Amino acid sequence: MEQVKIVEFFESVLGKDRVVTEVTILQEYATDITGLRMVQKHFGWEPKELATCILKIHTKEEAIKVMEFINKEKIVSIPRTGGSGVCLGLETPEHSVVIDLSEMNEIIEINEENLTVTAQSGVPLQVLEETLNKKGYTTGHFPQSLPMAQMGGLVATRSIGQFSTLYGGIEDLLVGIEGILPSGELTKIKNNPRKSTGPDLRHIWLGSEGAFGVITEVTVKIFKLATERVMQAFAIDDFSKGLSIIKEIVQAGWKPAVARLHDKTEAAESYGPFVKENEGIMLFLSEGPKGFANLEGKAVEEVALKYGARPLGSKPLEIWLVHRNDICDHLDMYAKQGAVADTCEISAMWSDIGKIYDEVIERVKAEVSHIVAVTGHSSHSYMQGTNIYFMFGAMCAPTIEAAQKTYDQLFGIIIETTLKYNGSIGHHHGVGRYRTKWMKEELGSAYPMLTKLKHAFDPNGIMNQGVLIPQD
Repeated sequence: MEQVKIVEFFESVLGKDRVVTEVTILQEYATDITGLRMVQKHFGWEPKELATCILKIHTKEEAIKVMEFINKEKIVSIPRTGGSGVCLGLETPEHSVVIDLSEMNEIIEINEENLTVTAQSGVPLQVLEETLNKKGYTTGHFPQSLPMAQMGGLVATRSIGQFSTLYGGIEDLLVGIEGILPSGELTKIKNNPRKSTGPDLRHIWLGSEGAFGVITEVTVKIFKLATERVMQAFAIDDFSKGLSIIKEIVQAGWKPAVARLHDKTEAAESYGPFVKENEGIMLFLSEGPKGFANLEGKAVEEVALKYGARPLGSKPLEIWLVHRNDICDHLDMYAKQGAVADTCEISAMWSDIGKIYDEVIERVKAEVSHIVAVTGHSSHSYMQGTNIYFMFGAMCAPTIEAAQKTYDQLFGIIIETTLKYNGSIGHHHGVGRYRTKWMKEELGSAYPMLTKLKHAFDPNGIMNQGVLIPQD
């Protein structure tokens, strides 16, 4: 069908004011906030392909009509909410349409008996959190993208928050969910604390990145605000000792909301006045009902001191709480200076995570020309293992191609090393279009399960082509 006819149909469903065709806005929607694109824009990069239009959806009934039409006409579509993705998952192929659900932003119900909140997919997490706080509750979910993130996108990218050791990731918080398949079928998974009725269908939507349809509504757990909080920091002279401290704490059954280990480079940059040369820093925050936080805090301190950590008081935690979401500003600053900079978060078992960290740092310093910095920290831990959140920056020639080459080299070292030790190539940022090249190796013999799911739910292959599964 001609593009004009397509736009006319969408205008008949949504109204002309909610079908956006203005080129400058299409350009804004053509990518996400990946560090690669940040620096390439300073070198003159512009999106070569733009969507035909952006559809501003307000109701599930509108979404159903839109989905039925795009499926019938085989129009490639990119679902979108807050736009805070960092893996190229929102880039728009030519003649595609963006299904923008950010204006589906109603908080439907706060259920204080069941401790749940139901919200449409476009509700900003920060708005939801502030609304709950006034009533004495919290989502317990604090990703770095908090100022931008919206509920549908958090589920679709399998998000995690900075207090995850206590509250869990979005997969632990999700109670029920509503979504629309490409065929236009409305699917709703009702709210229950747990059930044994076949596979957990919520997980079809979790981490789906728009590849199976659009999410319209989610129900997540909420928690009563903590009445007590204990904050403490420690300097540590060896990164592997820090990993051992966290491992011992979580394997003993303690769940400090924040348990972070920053290597010596990050410690010197962000906490210089508190640490000595070559010292890393550990940050712990315990919270909960009266009496619990103090009890956990003492247990954390006991383990840290056993490994020779040096107490630093609570001030470093207070600084981190203020500046914990500044990373986008840092990446933009690097980009303006002509440096390729970004983050890459991976995870692995306790037996392998230290090897991955050591080898990545060593390889990047040895193999990448004009390296500015490569750092790592652990920020989300489990009884079986933890993550490493690498941050890197390197200068390159001021060209789009040179930036791509340097970015690929840096990212490649991290991913190759992670796969070598059987770790996972993505802990919480998702796959997008950038990490798909490694998905066969990541999933191994389970990879056909993903491709079959894609074909079953999206047989025409129109939903966010190229995410999760590499496009031929």
